Amino acid sequence: MRIGIHTGLSGRAENAIDDLLDSARLAHEHGLEFWVPQLSDIDALTALAVVGREIPGLRIGTAVVPTYPRHPMVMAMQALTVQAATGGRLTLGIGLSHQVVIEGAYGIDFSKPVRHMREYLAILMPLLHDGRVTFEGEELTARTFSPMAPPGATPPQVVVAALGTQMLQLAGRLADGTALWMVGPRTIADHIVPTITEAARAAGRPAPQVVVGLPVSVTGDPDGARERAAKAFGFYNNLPSYRAMLDKEGAGGPADVAVVGDEESVAAQLGALADLGATSLSLPVFGSAEERDRTLRLLSELAHDTPAK
Repeated sequence: MRIGIHTGLSGRAENAIDDLLDSARLAHEHGLEFWVPQLSDIDALTALAVVGREIPGLRIGTAVVPTYPRHPMVMAMQALTVQAATGGRLTLGIGLSHQVVIEGAYGIDFSKPVRHMREYLAILMPLLHDGRVTFEGEELTARTFSPMAPPGATPPQVVVAALGTQMLQLAGRLADGTALWMVGPRTIADHIVPTITEAARAAGRPAPQVVVGLPVSVTGDPDGARERAAKAFGFYNNLPSYRAMLDKEGAGGPADVAVVGDEESVAAQLGALADLGATSLSLPVFGSAEERDRTLRLLSELAHDTPAK
């Protein structure tokens, strides 16, 4: 199981790119991968091209870039450019985002999300692997006139933010796996892994990647850490897709699925995720400076002790 940290980035910070590079160097020093989300200001793929170029050897990933605002031809060009710039170290995480964002901010219809993702992957995956595609769907059209891949670019693995059954089946059939957020261990075992694995098997594809994202804090005060997690991540209670996964888990909120405790407890919880089928971890580290240091030290130890899949 590969282990990485998940770090938000914001253009509101005075030295945003420098701060991001500092975080990435810290991850690399600890032998960890480095994942970033696409928020509303700094572009994640552009930032990761800089990070990957500046820090040789660091494995990078997006968790995740929304699909609706970027035509799949544009997404493919961006991803392959990052691959060329970084020597092929990108995992491309993509997702639908949420209706409140896509319709509220972009004014794009969100009424057929499964169809959208099916057509999106039907364009994106051939472009990443072959550099060419001809596709005309109900929502998306793509026609290439020459190969798109820049010299030296290799196709990145593509993981889809898939939580519901239909999206997991799509990810299993057409992509390389899924990138999860706020999904607890019971739901991973009973819903996520069986659904996507069976879809991949039926399509004759390799076993899918399952990238698990959960807040983590090594602490001597687990109750206090859960209170902090409730405040820091409470926003996700309000997004229907995440709320559905928390309900499936029987969790009251993000605090109930956060990975907290002392070193032994956190190591056991993360090890259990691997046993359930997680192939990678993308973990936001939270807590005090001391707790974050303890967490990074433990993650570093686990990363060096755990063979990558």
